[in-house]
Amino acid sequence: MTIALRIAAYIAVSYLVIVFVAWLMQDRLAFPSPRHVLGTPEGGERVAIRTHDGLTLSGWFLPPARPTSRPAPAVIWFTGIMETVGAMAPMLLQMRLPGAALLAVDYRGYGENPGKPTEADVYRDAEAIWDWLAARPDVDAMRIAVYGRSIGGVSATWLAAHRTPAAVVLDAPFTNARDMARRHYWFLPRIMTRLDLDNLERLRSVDVPVLILHGTQDRIAPFWMGQRLADAARQATLVPIEGAGHNETYDDAGPMYRDTVHAFLAKAFATDAP
Repeated sequence: MTIALRIAAYIAVSYLVIVFVAWLMQDRLAFPSPRHVLGTPEGGERVAIRTHDGLTLSGWFLPPARPTSRPAPAVIWFTGIMETVGAMAPMLLQMRLPGAALLAVDYRGYGENPGKPTEADVYRDAEAIWDWLAARPDVDAMRIAVYGRSIGGVSATWLAAHRTPAAVVLDAPFTNARDMARRHYWFLPRIMTRLDLDNLERLRSVDVPVLILHGTQDRIAPFWMGQRLADAARQATLVPIEGAGHNETYDDAGPMYRDTVHAFLAKAFATDAP
């Protein structure tokens, strides 16, 4: 009996330690901060955006690939959980809508950026990124769209709810932190989830066109999450990518991915598709 009690006590203490560490590490789990050299894009510029608390976030600004006679529409691109702007460079250049500018900025703590990302800081930084872009004279502030992949969706939907984008594009989005915790950390108490990351609630208030691309075999943010988000949004189009997992949407969809996003954005911007 004594041995059994000791084993039970050890298991209980170990579990409490796991719960405590998980509670402390939630921001770290959501934003693991991969590092990567940013560099300077060909045909674009490296930019520095000042945050509310004095950090400098680095990123890329790519002007329209073809000249425009008036301020151009633009897309703000928010990367996935383990992605950086430098690492995603080929994809960014491929996905660039020829008649629109593109701005991609690493989260704090990502790429070459200083700081440690928290949910609150990520939202405030997203607003600073939007305001910086909207203030550029070569950008039409009324025609800015936001793109968010995976965790980047929370920045995109935050801006959709607190600014006025022309459109929203989400790739492999999840509903909220609580649903993700139930799926991946089912062994932890539900009440310990202190992050919101609530795409579902924000999309209910968004009245702009929303495009959701989601792999049907996504094991991280299951396809049903994309369906729930599409149902919550007022103007949503859900594009299933058959057989694709969380990180295979680009590759498995092939040119259809780019063409779908381009056509959607061109319509939202009221410009010609490439």
